[in-house]
Amino acid sequence: MDMIKLKINDIDVEVPVGTTILTAAKKVNAKIPTLCHLDLGEFGIVNQVASCRVCMVEVEGRPTLVPSCSEKVYEGMVVKTDTIKAINARRMAVELLLSNHPKDCLMCPKNLECDLQRLAQELGVREIKWEGEMMDYAKDTSSFSLVKDPNKCIMCRRCETMCNEVQTCGILSAVDRGFNAFVGPAFNMDIADSSCTFCGQCVAVCPTAALTEVSNIDKVWNALEDPKKHVIVQVAPAIRVAIGELFDMPAGTISTGQLAASLRRLGFDGVFDTDFGADLTIMEEASELVHRVQHGGTLPILTSCCPAWVKFFEHQFPDMLDIPSTCKSPQIMLGAIAKTYYAEKMGLKPEDIYVVSIMPCLAKKAEAQRPELTKDENNNVDTVLTTREYGLMLKEAGIDFSSLPNSDFDSILGESTGAAVIFGTTGGVIEAAVRTAYEWITGEELQKVEFRELRGLDGIRSATVTIGDMDLNIGIAHGLGNARRLLNDIKEGRSHFHAIEIMACPGGCVGGGGQPYHHGNMDVIKQRQEALYVEDAGKKIRKSHDNPFIKKLYEEYLGEPYGKKAHDLLHTHYAPKEKI
Repeated sequence: MDMIKLKINDIDVEVPVGTTILTAAKKVNAKIPTLCHLDLGEFGIVNQVASCRVCMVEVEGRPTLVPSCSEKVYEGMVVKTDTIKAINARRMAVELLLSNHPKDCLMCPKNLECDLQRLAQELGVREIKWEGEMMDYAKDTSSFSLVKDPNKCIMCRRCETMCNEVQTCGILSAVDRGFNAFVGPAFNMDIADSSCTFCGQCVAVCPTAALTEVSNIDKVWNALEDPKKHVIVQVAPAIRVAIGELFDMPAGTISTGQLAASLRRLGFDGVFDTDFGADLTIMEEASELVHRVQHGGTLPILTSCCPAWVKFFEHQFPDMLDIPSTCKSPQIMLGAIAKTYYAEKMGLKPEDIYVVSIMPCLAKKAEAQRPELTKDENNNVDTVLTTREYGLMLKEAGIDFSSLPNSDFDSILGESTGAAVIFGTTGGVIEAAVRTAYEWITGEELQKVEFRELRGLDGIRSATVTIGDMDLNIGIAHGLGNARRLLNDIKEGRSHFHAIEIMACPGGCVGGGGQPYHHGNMDVIKQRQEALYVEDAGKKIRKSHDNPFIKKLYEEYLGEPYGKKAHDLLHTHYAPKEKI
């Protein structure tokens, strides 16, 4: 590798050719502030629009300051990162951004999580020197998942990079020009009218509150206060390895017991684990896979647990709608069972049961409102909170999450297996399905349940799993850009799989758009992922079809897996959607 020698703050540095000043400066622990910079190295993408001008530095021999995030080093370069000229330029850049920015920080959804707010504090900005006209656009509250506030857009283009280059959805771009410019859908159309998948990755990287999730916190408080409502809650597997970060616990801390305890403290009438819904999903999805394999059905089968991925598929690949599994997602399945089987067991009317989901995903908010996923005109899930929203509720209640004693989920819909836990990471759904499909196809007990060939964080992975005398070819992708490449390979005959798992978010649900902000740090995603595998390994039962409560559900209520009643309650259909 060709190397370059330069000086940064009078310290000799040697870095590879093509390195930016910003990256080289880390070698000497020189802190250069950034705002528009976004390093998505795991996807081979770096946002280098250099639009915010916050990372300016001095280079010897250059008449003007240069943006360190995009300027490449060269042999003999001499850089100063901490001169008065550079500091003043950074402060002025932030002051100019603030001059056209709302001053409602105390009520802002991103208060204390805002990069612009943090920079203003670090650079000692205490007043706005330039007062005058400000942008005045209406908020876009058209969707169930996202809120877009153009007045808080600083044109960093981070959301645009994520949407267009990583997810390849192509929804976001610059709207208008000059002073009035912001990033949004073409012609400033409502988000709900676009092909947005609501994956929330734009929200995850937005440095301000230009993009935030729709808050359902008040709805949940109101439901908990309503004596006429029997309020139950379910928690997705990815929550237990991430929520601790909101309470200064290390990334990847397993907090399953504290989660259950905290939910009881808030007053939920039923505290359930979405892992039960995941085990139920495997019963149906593995049945569907086995049925297709044994009866010449359409292959590959695509897992359909991720609502952002489903919406992407409907808009972008409407001619392939015969391949996704017809199974509803775990959260919708559990909601459906709660308002039928659980209602009968508890002697409750379905309309009196209020189901709250705590999910790592913004798309789950929109999924809960899809008409295809309702039963008798009643939503299977009434309200969805993100991990961040639930953390805010706990803080509002003054609950010290990290010190809570461990508690268990309610058993009737709360017992689950290790297979269900790994639903929260890329590769986990298909691994869980293979554990069950293996025993159903061969009639033999699976001795080694880990399929390590299905694990990892490569964007696109493939593996062959031998089941009896059959080789099952499996494809896995996370991130919608990778999903697009995999699906194009299938359409053009370059790939031949029996089953494919796709998750919209980097790393799967552990990297969901509603999780604690990880600021592009993939190490955080890896720690969350590993924690799920640890929890799986510690479970007494690790195959979904061995869950005794799942068996009881089929015996008492559903009948056979993939049967008529199961199909009526737990399966759905998809329809082509316009690509805008």
